[in-house]
Amino acid sequence: MTRHLQLNLDRQSTAPLFEQLRSGIKDMIEAGALRPGAPLPSSRRLAADLRIARSVVVEAYQQLTAEGYLNSVDRSGTRVANVASAHDDVATGATGESGSGAGSARWDLRCGLADVRGFPRAEWLACLRRVLQTATPEHLEYPALAGVAELRNELTSYLGRVRAVRTTADTVMITAGFAQGLALLSNMLLDLGHATVAVEDPGHPGQRRFLEGIGLRPVPVPVDDEGIDVRALVASEARAVLVTPVHQFPTGVVLSESRRAGLVSWARKVDGVIIEDDYDAEFWFDDAERPPAVQGLAPDRVVYGGSASKTLAPGLRMGWLVVPRHLTPALERARARQDLGSSTIDQLAYADFIATGQLERHLRRMRRRYRVRLEAFTAAVANLLPDFRLIGSPAGLHTFLVIPAHLDERALVDTAARRGVVVRGADHFAFHHRPPAPGLVVGYAVHTRDSLVEAASALAAAVRAITVDDVPGLPSPGGRQ
Repeated sequence: MTRHLQLNLDRQSTAPLFEQLRSGIKDMIEAGALRPGAPLPSSRRLAADLRIARSVVVEAYQQLTAEGYLNSVDRSGTRVANVASAHDDVATGATGESGSGAGSARWDLRCGLADVRGFPRAEWLACLRRVLQTATPEHLEYPALAGVAELRNELTSYLGRVRAVRTTADTVMITAGFAQGLALLSNMLLDLGHATVAVEDPGHPGQRRFLEGIGLRPVPVPVDDEGIDVRALVASEARAVLVTPVHQFPTGVVLSESRRAGLVSWARKVDGVIIEDDYDAEFWFDDAERPPAVQGLAPDRVVYGGSASKTLAPGLRMGWLVVPRHLTPALERARARQDLGSSTIDQLAYADFIATGQLERHLRRMRRRYRVRLEAFTAAVANLLPDFRLIGSPAGLHTFLVIPAHLDERALVDTAARRGVVVRGADHFAFHHRPPAPGLVVGYAVHTRDSLVEAASALAAAVRAITVDDVPGLPSPGGRQ
């Protein structure tokens, strides 16, 4: 069984790697990100993930075991011991894009699409069989609004270990995807007196329309190469913000450390709420460099949202919110007006899928598949479109392709469409501010390596088809101005 662990090592530090690893795991346990009983990766797996010698991991595990933080259990690997943590001081007892329009395009490069052909049907069916055989009569009654205990417990352990999310099961709510979660949060914010929500610009146009439809006014805040501009957020006077800090949508940039600190400081000063949409962090292609969730910095100010839409399939309609404890009653009141909870059987199946290690095995398979596809597209761009460049982190299901300044973005999008390539320009995601650079937002997840190379070739042909006459201010062939 393979398991991840959210840890970053500083190879420029004078502190030995063993000590960094030991203190990093210890800090996660004491902060509550790693809960008692949580399984840790094998020493071989963690060494491979962090690109360090296995002996370093073995030494760190042995020291933490000697200190009482870890237990080594035969056939169960290494797990977190039942020790007190700072997180345990928190009181418990909370109340009970793809869109349409691709037509017959040969290459649909719009983002938001996952490769559902990789859905693990046999494994999921096995989980369903097990839960149907073991489900009690109580499981078949109306579920708790926040979700079944089995899944909330599994997510608490999984998110703490993999994303450094600090929570307990009673502050997790299961939803029908992140869309329902955002709807519930929007209604909660209205109940709490909010009229506006700050949003990233460029950002997800569907989410902006979603917020407007519920009755909140989205306030655009510009994004640059460090992520959302916190100074502009302060000037917006909003007290709630929707962000994608780990892999900004659509530019792919990572929120810098200073901006993370500034975002949390802003929330504390204005008594605000940060909604963290961690939509595709599972597909970070270098685990050693993957940043943790912002939620771990301020569990009292961040609502963390995720779903299985990108990892498994959007048709499952499985999502979750990790909510600050003081907001859970308001969120449950908003939920009570909407429905009677989510499917118990699906929740139990997903809990079993996580507990048996199937989720992480599936993610490793899909991560390899997506990484190969991104590498193929990156190489094709370098070869066929040398004046273009990719920005953002190598992660997720899309990439941002910056186009040369002399090309007109709209003309390129239209010309590419005539050649069978459907792709969105950066302006499609802009709200009020201009995007950091003109470009194309390319979804590569559903195409094979060969297909992506062909798509890049078609884009290159589209560039050649845009004559110099179409570019204002440049001389045309023959010297005409």
